[in-house]
Amino acid sequence: MAVTSGLQHVIESQQFSRSILEDLFARADEIKREPHHFIGRLAGQVMAALFYEPSTRTRLSFEAAMLRLGGETMGTDNAREFSSAAKGETLEDTIQIVGGYADVIVLRHNEEGAAKRAAAVASVPIINAGDGPGQHPTQALLDLYTVRNELGRIDGVRVAMVGDLANGRTVRSLTYLLGKFKDIKVWFVAPPQVAMREDLKAHLDEHHVPWIETEDLNAVLPEADVVYMTRIQKERFTDPEAYNAVKGAYRIDKDAMALMRKYAILMHPLPRVDEISPEVDADPRSAYFRQARNGLHVRMALLDRLLT
Repeated sequence: MAVTSGLQHVIESQQFSRSILEDLFARADEIKREPHHFIGRLAGQVMAALFYEPSTRTRLSFEAAMLRLGGETMGTDNAREFSSAAKGETLEDTIQIVGGYADVIVLRHNEEGAAKRAAAVASVPIINAGDGPGQHPTQALLDLYTVRNELGRIDGVRVAMVGDLANGRTVRSLTYLLGKFKDIKVWFVAPPQVAMREDLKAHLDEHHVPWIETEDLNAVLPEADVVYMTRIQKERFTDPEAYNAVKGAYRIDKDAMALMRKYAILMHPLPRVDEISPEVDADPRSAYFRQARNGLHVRMALLDRLLT
């Protein structure tokens, strides 16, 4: 089954069925194994990267993915200041204009729900590259692909989501995807001020996925197969005192790694600030740089399926 089955746009993780995920991951494996078979697949097609928030990995990996498939890219960084948005143009108008120039639009926006608004007026596929504290579905795809590659399975995994869960679009998107697999267990480890939102917990209840909420990371580390760290997102706080109250709440160092299972993996969507000590980078269980590299192949597979 192709990813395009039932997916005109990529807006949220709930759109992906298990069969679509497995098809996409098989294609990413094929691209990684035999990249020469995909050279020129998207020749003559153009991707527009429209980013209203800063990005390094997502923007560059999408551009690299399009280029490696033979397509072309164009775009703008910090579109809030350096596009017609600064003149008052609505997102909807911008999307309709850019859709006349490109075959696909990769959109990052500071407002939750922006990708859905864009898709409502777009003439070409919209890929949500992060909408405020909402979702980041392509990050979740590469995260789930990483879990599968590192552990050899997704069914039965125990995952600890750690850090800023209220504002963490990556943990929200990944949790939605995990809910499509069997025998999953999730811990939400966060200070109460940035705890996981109720809507996602209700979604897990509806799909019979057990979850536990706690502030005690050390108690969870020996139980988890995957420790998914996130930074406290300073840019989402309007009150500096509120941010200072929770920053540095959790940190993974060698002592913390000693509590983890020998086969468990440590993941992070990056960028990190101080929540993972560089001293653990060499630990084979530290998967975050491999995780970031997986983004290229997963996004190549996604673009290939949307545009061929």
